[in-house]
Amino acid sequence: MDNLTLKNNILLVEGLKVTPQSSFPVFILLLIVYVFIIISNTALVILISTEKSMHDPMHFLFCNLPVNDILGTTVILPRLLQDILTDESERYITYVDCVVQAYFVHIFVAASHYVLIIMAFDRYVAICNPLRYSAIMTNKMVLKLSAFAWGMAVFLVTIMLSLTIRLSRCRYKIENPFCDNASLFKLSCEEGVAVNNVTVIIFTSSLGSICISYVKIAIVCITSKNKSLNSKAIKTCSTHLTVYLIMIVSCAVMVFLHRVPQYSENRKLASIMFHIVPPGLNPLVYGLQTKEIRQKLTKIW
Repeated sequence: MDNLTLKNNILLVEGLKVTPQSSFPVFILLLIVYVFIIISNTALVILISTEKSMHDPMHFLFCNLPVNDILGTTVILPRLLQDILTDESERYITYVDCVVQAYFVHIFVAASHYVLIIMAFDRYVAICNPLRYSAIMTNKMVLKLSAFAWGMAVFLVTIMLSLTIRLSRCRYKIENPFCDNASLFKLSCEEGVAVNNVTVIIFTSSLGSICISYVKIAIVCITSKNKSLNSKAIKTCSTHLTVYLIMIVSCAVMVFLHRVPQYSENRKLASIMFHIVPPGLNPLVYGLQTKEIRQKLTKIW
């Protein structure tokens, strides 16, 4: 079996361990969550695109987030729903399809990170340099920032997966509900592991850009006696930080559990939650907390 699967580039996805009795309820629950994520994020994109009062840099930058959330859930949930209704011994996937899925899984993770970075930059300019905001955050700048976010995501993920797929494979089982870099790496014969840490270092170091932005915003708020400025900063930044913390905590739990084999089932749940919780909460936390979006939805309802 092992030699056959390795020779034919067919992998077995371990998936979630659900009993036959609970498979259908789990399927229905995940399907409802998936439909909610798709509808809510699509509605936000349409609302911002069609409402002229929201045609400003902040909302255009925010549009990157729901688009990415749709990508992040679509890349794993349809396949996961199929696997839940499939016997554990029949959850096969080709190596090429697995690499493609892993690629877009990590595009979602990286793009989430960089989109929130450019949104932090927007808030920094709006609060720390309000008089120059319109001059700095032009349509051209919004396009450049968006291109930077997606370009960096594609660049880093391409490097990371290129370093992984070059390794020879000795195993055929994906120890995860879906394919990702860590699962692909576990298929290898454990050679040249050090070089794969380069992308982790690059990704971690970029966290500092968000920290710097909010430290400077905090300094401005502390040194300024303008209550209106402080109130604006709290309202706009608290929502952004909430979304960012949800993503970071979900990702940290998933990465930590990958290194603790005895909690493999917890890791599987955490990896799925990472692709469900942020995309599901972002429309609620960010969308409904934004005054313009909240007012528009109130009129519609």
